[in-house]
Amino acid sequence: MSDQQYDVDAWERREQIVLNVVPYVSLGLATALGLLVDHGSPGRIALQVGLSGAAIALVTYMAVLHRDRLERPRVAGAYYVVLLGLIGALIAINGMYGFAIITGYMHAFWLGPRWRALAVIVCAALGAAAQMGGILHIDRGALLVYLLVFGVNVLLAGGITLFAWRISEESDRRRDVIAELADANAKLEAALEENAGLHAQLLAQAREAGVHDERQRMAGEIHDTIAQGLAGVVTQLQAARQARERDGDWERHLDVAQQMAREGLAEARRSVQALRPQSLEESALPEALAEVAGRWTALHGVPAEVRTTGTVRIMHPEVEGTLLRTAQEALANVAKHASASRVALTLSYMGDLITLDVRDDGAGFAPDRVAPSADGGYGLTAMRRRVARVAGTLEIESEPGAGTAISASVPAVPMGDAG
Repeated sequence: MSDQQYDVDAWERREQIVLNVVPYVSLGLATALGLLVDHGSPGRIALQVGLSGAAIALVTYMAVLHRDRLERPRVAGAYYVVLLGLIGALIAINGMYGFAIITGYMHAFWLGPRWRALAVIVCAALGAAAQMGGILHIDRGALLVYLLVFGVNVLLAGGITLFAWRISEESDRRRDVIAELADANAKLEAALEENAGLHAQLLAQAREAGVHDERQRMAGEIHDTIAQGLAGVVTQLQAARQARERDGDWERHLDVAQQMAREGLAEARRSVQALRPQSLEESALPEALAEVAGRWTALHGVPAEVRTTGTVRIMHPEVEGTLLRTAQEALANVAKHASASRVALTLSYMGDLITLDVRDDGAGFAPDRVAPSADGGYGLTAMRRRVARVAGTLEIESEPGAGTAISASVPAVPMGDAG
């Protein structure tokens, strides 16, 4: 519960206590004082006590036990008329019951706005009569004094009552605003939780749906690289045997076979690494990217700078693996096609997204004119599919002679949000 909500609730509790206690205190005090100063007949005293008891019973039944009924205008009006009738009868009997008029001022809250002013005027009239010693003590000679006392009561009691109403209305508005804010906050939290759940669910579904595609891709890659390389090794070995039988240049065939075997081994290692990036198991994503870039620089002699922005957070393995493999594929494209002299990789943690930007100053190309080839069109198709599996997007900006910029954006799904 917020501090503002606590303050409003505390104010309402105090207000309810006052509404519950004041009628009993005022009627009880008026009855006690009335009995002390009234030395009338036993019947007069019994009438005062009976009317006081009736007023207390009415307040208890309507304003304490069944307060919800006072939300209906007609019921509230009937209750108020009966209450003022009892208080007026008591004031007519004994002026000390003017103390009970406080209850009349307070319970005017349950009337509609148009009737509250009339209720204040009636209460002021009854209060002025009590201050004059009772209704029976007002004659022609005291009428002017009564009117002056009545005017003072209207100004003082009316001003205080109006101020109390304004405070009550402001409290109601505040409570409504706080309730609206709490409802909006609850909806926002629910939307955020639903969004996180959808991200996690989408990631899990995309990972499951991508298993078949990944198997097909790996099968094609093995067929195009490792299998063909091994077939080439077998062919060279057979050629070397035939050349040896003819006393030909068999050593050259062995050298070619050895080179093809090494290339096949390198392709096999690259395929295994693509399936399960070992570097992510040993270090965080920024360090793994720096390690990949360092190895790539050492192999190709082209500087590759890695920069990280935002607060680094541990993400789901599928998210981090996708970004690492995208970086590897992008660097492979730079090595094959760009003839670049410099490459920059930027990893950015931005709230609910993580982006990877790979820029080079190489030859560039026209993305809309690249036709898919055996490797998927510079590997772009494969990268797009890989990023799409984790509900991400891949954008490419390039033109001939102006270098290339590849930007992959994926949801920032924390570790453990998807199973």
